Amino acid sequence: LVDRTTVVNPGSVGMPYGSTGAHWALLGGAAGPAIQLRRTEFDVDAVAAAIIAGSGFPGIADWVDNYVRNPPSDAEALAAFRPKSLGR
Repeated sequence: LVDRTTVVNPGSVGMPYGSTGAHWALLGGAAGPAIQLRRTEFDVDAVAAAIIAGSGFPGIADWVDNYVRNPPSDAEALAAFRPKSLGR
């Protein structure tokens, strides 16, 4: 909660951390407001190949290796998002 408001960051479809796949949230439901964190697997190699084939970005293969094939761990993500006042 932030100032009595629920804030949800389910992750990322394009640049996840912790594990591969699309990380997302399902909001709401038949029983009223609810938050369900979800993860959908996809063919990592097929997605990587499609990104590389469709991009003219220099260094795209390295980016794909770092963010699609081998996303940062939960610990690495927490360290990156830690407030600077808490140190690194």
